[in-house]
Amino acid sequence: MNQATQIFSRVPGFTKIQSLPRPVQLGLAAALVALIVMAAMWSKAPAYSVLFSNLDDRDGGAIVSSLTQQNIAYQFSENGSAILVPKESVHEIRMQLAAQGLPRGGNVGFELIDQARFGASQFTEQITYQRALEGELANSIRAVHAVQEARVHLALPRESLFVRDRQEPTASVLVSLHAGRNLSESQVSAISWLVSSSVPNLNAQNVSVVDQDGRLLTMPSGESGSDSLQRSFVNDIEHRSVQRILTLLNPILGPGNVRAQVSADVDFSRREQTSEIYKPNQRPGEAAIRSEQTSTSINNNVNPAEGVPGALTNQPPGNAAAPIVNPNAGAQAQNEGGNASPDDADAPNQQNLINQLSNQANSVSASGSARSDATTNYEVDRTISHVKGPMGELKRLSVAVVLNYRKDENDFVALDANELESIRDLVRQAVGYSDERGDTLSVVNSKFSDAPDYSVPFWKNNDYIELGMTLIKYLLIALLFFLFWRIVINPIIQGLIQASSEAEARREELDLDRERQQQAQKQANDINRYEDNLNTARTMAEKDPRAVAMVLRSWMSKESKDDKR
Repeated sequence: MNQATQIFSRVPGFTKIQSLPRPVQLGLAAALVALIVMAAMWSKAPAYSVLFSNLDDRDGGAIVSSLTQQNIAYQFSENGSAILVPKESVHEIRMQLAAQGLPRGGNVGFELIDQARFGASQFTEQITYQRALEGELANSIRAVHAVQEARVHLALPRESLFVRDRQEPTASVLVSLHAGRNLSESQVSAISWLVSSSVPNLNAQNVSVVDQDGRLLTMPSGESGSDSLQRSFVNDIEHRSVQRILTLLNPILGPGNVRAQVSADVDFSRREQTSEIYKPNQRPGEAAIRSEQTSTSINNNVNPAEGVPGALTNQPPGNAAAPIVNPNAGAQAQNEGGNASPDDADAPNQQNLINQLSNQANSVSASGSARSDATTNYEVDRTISHVKGPMGELKRLSVAVVLNYRKDENDFVALDANELESIRDLVRQAVGYSDERGDTLSVVNSKFSDAPDYSVPFWKNNDYIELGMTLIKYLLIALLFFLFWRIVINPIIQGLIQASSEAEARREELDLDRERQQQAQKQANDINRYEDNLNTARTMAEKDPRAVAMVLRSWMSKESKDDKR
């Protein structure tokens, strides 16, 4: 025991531990033993790692049953959402469970088709296919990070040969989200398009998505959904316009000195317009020829008609005139043989026709005839435009801006006319003001009723009062902590220190008593040794006085020699 005490006394702080009271020493010893035992158990216990997490009850029960049958040690995490197994055999156990088809993922997919039974009816096969498709879609939706669990219900009508009797398929999706997570509009739309793209003839508008709280996440295709989108569009225009105004005026007038409101009148009617425009008559040579027809007829030595009753037949014919000496031959040929309409041919073509008829008339005799017809059709220019107007056209903006008075020393001063006009120009540019559209703008300079009154003393200001109450609260907390320290914690510490000092003083007194006893014992031993020597010398003097005399003589002679030196 003394050797152990000497060994532990060499450890720094062991003397202080010895000075503590006996119960405290026993408590420290018990804690040290418990720590050593825990360290030993921890060093011997195997390290566990996550096998699977976030499993549903059915898969978790199947995995636990399989691990129990294989005599594999397992544990659950603190919240019970994960199964832990020894770290060195995690991958091996996963392979073994995968061979058994675990975990199944909560939803059965196209694995059902692998289990098809012989002799199943067409209705059974259709139901099996529908269940498999629903399971695969649910597994795909569960891949979204915010989705914890998903279920898909498909309503697939029977195929019909009659077009009028055909019905469109519909789908419903129920999603269970993780705690504290939500699905954005884009994610909900992605889920709807995922389901609609996986089912034939399924429109994305016929897919309904509902969360675990019963909230409809997809907007209905009726009027309510369009109304919500329209309100969001109008609110976005108004909010962005107000933010532009505040961004420009806050640095000039200071934060809190500008109030702005914008009202947007938006036309959500959808218009489609088809127009057909014809160009005016084009210049000669610019029009495209659609079709052209030319007919020429020449007869030589044609006898006049005979046997026609009447007085004219008994009269001799007049003298024939050559076309060369007849200045109106060209005009006659034009009137007799030319049938070109001014609507179908232009001026140059008519002149060419006249020249051609004149040449033909010169080449035939007086008894012959000539005929030439020309018809030309031109393309008519036409422009057809189909215009589809955008949905959500801004018709009018109404802007109202209120400006606070400017603080000048101890008083508020109104803004002058030039500043107001410049602010109006800034607001017009910020919101995109348009006179053609009929926009209105009103800028008013007035003193705000909720403006801070700088004449109020600081002890009546609500901000300072709130700050003072906060400081008082923290001071009370500090005072309570100080009292707890002085009344509870400090006496305990002082008691431990006093007990330690008393034990140290007691130990010092014991050491002093021990030293005193040792000195007294030493003195007693010295006295006893002197008396023993004196008694021994007396006895020797009595027994042999001659020897004693010789000793004394030698001492005396030695002292005399020392004196002479």
